[in-house]
Amino acid sequence: MNELTLVVMAAGMGSRFGGLKQITPVDDDNNFLIDYSVYDAIRSGFKKVIFIIKKENLEIFKETIGKRIESKIKVEYAFQEMENVPEFVTIPNNRLKPWGTVHAILAAKDLIHGGFAVINADDFYGYDSYKILAEFLNDEKNKDSHIAIPYPFNSVDSKYGFVKRGVLYLNEDNVEDIVECNVGYEDNKVMAKPLNGDTPFEIEPTHPVSMNMFGFQESILKDFEDYFTNFMKENLEHLDTAESLISEFLQDYLRSKKITLKSRTSSGLWLGMTYKEDLEEVKQNLENLKKSGEYPTHIW
Repeated sequence: MNELTLVVMAAGMGSRFGGLKQITPVDDDNNFLIDYSVYDAIRSGFKKVIFIIKKENLEIFKETIGKRIESKIKVEYAFQEMENVPEFVTIPNNRLKPWGTVHAILAAKDLIHGGFAVINADDFYGYDSYKILAEFLNDEKNKDSHIAIPYPFNSVDSKYGFVKRGVLYLNEDNVEDIVECNVGYEDNKVMAKPLNGDTPFEIEPTHPVSMNMFGFQESILKDFEDYFTNFMKENLEHLDTAESLISEFLQDYLRSKKITLKSRTSSGLWLGMTYKEDLEEVKQNLENLKKSGEYPTHIW
């Protein structure tokens, strides 16, 4: 049975935001951005949500969002723990956080049964995005075909500094390559600085970038597992800082033609909180969406 599942990556430390931004209230009902994501997923046909969190945050998640939504959708929790690594890995004493977004997805792999969507906990993607994901996951027959929901960079930037984005290269509606970068404005240009240290390059303000919103077939979990094992082998000398990112996994598997990745740009509004200063703008935009009738005054 294809049980459409929303996988929410919520184990991030929120270092730039300066707190646990996943549980920052964004409206008068004390809802978080995650509440709106789950609301949109439910009305798009998703049947289950998995929150990938740190174990120490379980109670606060259950007492807040869990309590609000558990009567409306099946809720499960997965723990992204630093210790969850292949046997050959010795964790350095100075390692402070888990191993990135591929590692996060693997924390939830035993709970996923069917097509699944992956999102960041601290991003608002809009109803249209979830509708596109649900239709793709329900209709796509090729087990090696997956989907990305990109946005034009100038709709997902921050006026407060550079932001981490996957820069996509498309051939019609297929993603051919993806390069993880810090992207922002310099001298009235949009500059993308690859995380791997390659030469920075300029992109158009409307260039499509990834916001970690993907739709995956269940079969990709084995690919994630293989990739992460190889990643750890290759980074044994850098285990204090190494991070295994979904975008870099996709880059590797796209370049070697092991998977295909469709691209469907959403018409929805994206909202996010990279920096503390983003919060007031997020609140105002949600209020405007309610006034326009896109969301009820009280979503729960």
